[in-house]
Amino acid sequence: MISYPRWKIALVAVVLLIGVFLALPNLFGEESALQLARDRAVVEPTDRTSVEQLLKDKGVTPSGSFLEQGRLTLRFASKQDQLKARDLINEARPNQFTIALSQASRVPEWMRNLGLSPLKLGLDLRGGVYLVYEVDVQGAVKQQLDHREQDFRSSLRNARVPYQDVQVDYPTNRVRVLFRDADSFAKGKAAILADNRGVTLADTTVDGAPALELKMTPEEIQQRQDYAVQQNIVILRNRLNSPELAVSEPQVARQGVDRIAIQLPGLQNSAEVKKILGKTATLEFRMVDENSNPLDAAATGHVPLGSKLYYTREKQPVLLKREVVVTGDQLTDASFQPNSQDGAAVSVSLDSRGAAKMLKNTQENIGHLMAVVFIDRSREKNAQGVDVDRTTEEVINRATIRGVFSNNFQITGVNPIEGRELALLLRAGGLAAPLTPVEERAIGPSLGQDNIDKGVHAMVFGMLAAFVFMAVYYKVFGLIADLVLAANVILLTAFLSLVGAALTLPGIAAVVLTVGMAVDANILIYERIREELRNGVSPRAAITAGFDRAFSAIADSNVTALIAGLVLWLFGAGAVRGFAVVLVIGIATSMFTSLMGSRALVQIIYGGRRKVERLSI
Repeated sequence: MISYPRWKIALVAVVLLIGVFLALPNLFGEESALQLARDRAVVEPTDRTSVEQLLKDKGVTPSGSFLEQGRLTLRFASKQDQLKARDLINEARPNQFTIALSQASRVPEWMRNLGLSPLKLGLDLRGGVYLVYEVDVQGAVKQQLDHREQDFRSSLRNARVPYQDVQVDYPTNRVRVLFRDADSFAKGKAAILADNRGVTLADTTVDGAPALELKMTPEEIQQRQDYAVQQNIVILRNRLNSPELAVSEPQVARQGVDRIAIQLPGLQNSAEVKKILGKTATLEFRMVDENSNPLDAAATGHVPLGSKLYYTREKQPVLLKREVVVTGDQLTDASFQPNSQDGAAVSVSLDSRGAAKMLKNTQENIGHLMAVVFIDRSREKNAQGVDVDRTTEEVINRATIRGVFSNNFQITGVNPIEGRELALLLRAGGLAAPLTPVEERAIGPSLGQDNIDKGVHAMVFGMLAAFVFMAVYYKVFGLIADLVLAANVILLTAFLSLVGAALTLPGIAAVVLTVGMAVDANILIYERIREELRNGVSPRAAITAGFDRAFSAIADSNVTALIAGLVLWLFGAGAVRGFAVVLVIGIATSMFTSLMGSRALVQIIYGGRRKVERLSI
């Protein structure tokens, strides 16, 4: 009997069954869909029922629907029904939902509940949305000057040095500090230079009074502008690659001096994504002024000294102390917790500086109220079509400090949609400069449907040719190789679906290459078996020797290919990375199926026989 451990055969069977299960969603295809979301709220099951009934009454019946992450997705049998449904919902429920055109899988509800999803396709295979944003590079320079002004004021205040004023001249990119006399000038200069290393200050006079002047050089201005563009690219990539948005293989690249181009595969309408991309969200933690009446302050307009008037989401006035405990700049991480003890929450981590401030504040204020202020900055077009900056400051949480904490705590009082968005924005970081949308268009598959069809046909015909060759040339062992190759493709599809990688046209080429490498591995094994048989070795010993002695050659060739694939994946982008991802996963699956899968099938066919007279190879 041919000896091969039964646990390995069982392992192969289990892995293959799991692979088939994970790959099943790819058999159902996709349909045109609408995705409905509310601003800072969850779409409820009652909304789903009412929207479906509205469409049915108008003669447009969705072929399917589901709620996911607080959003409602409706599938339709045709593009015409999709567009008609969008118009009907906008007409019947104006400004109630944010509606995005998209594609949705026909995966059954029970599969979706298990988290199973089909393979994602890249921009070149399914089209998507193309966005172009303009970075306010002058705003980035202005922001830098404002930071210098605040730093200079803070240094002089901490050193208790009297001064007249700190002036910012934006047209000439200057910051001036005016002093009363030579003594305060000398002390002020020393204090500023001690806190702001690397700053070059020039001595000057303004109306006869001594002054310090900082002027940004053209090189510094250019560096600041380049930094703003590059930093915004990083932030946009972080936001798009977050699980909250679930955009497959987004491409973000610089375009010209001050523009950023974004490609979003699979999207037809970017309403929800655009809402996230242009935002700059942060938090401030402030103590509540418990000694004054906020209703009186709101009614009279007289705010007590040292306090500032805010409003909650419910438009209730709240008086908070002007001194900020911790700002959003001191956050190091934020994650959404949908099922915390107090409902939806955002877990926050602070850096060492913020943790020290929070620790001191909580130690001194146990039993007092602390509030969380959510600050949302975005740029929008007004009714006249002019870009305006909009800032919203709202108190999202007030809680009594029950104990001492420092670097890790939770923010409650948010709904699931708001909490997920807040965690995304805080974790990805704030934009270095405001963004203005300048172009948006839906695009079809970039290489054309004809080229896509040819690529798919090349993959199918190439695999069929390999299957036929193996079956004819190696007979029964060739049929075993064909089953192994089919299993390899199934496992590859399953892994790509599981990790959420997007398949591009270069990825299809990588699938064909992976199949070729798997065929090569089987040929090495089978030729080694035939060589052993020609040397007079028994069939049973030939099988064992063929698999054992071909292993080193197969491993060496696949490891070198794996190294090349990893390098392409780490340093490549776009189509190159799409090719590399499929190649790396394909190498792993082909190694498993060629070595363990083939051996398991040979054991099943020949292992139970007491004596093997001849091998069909």
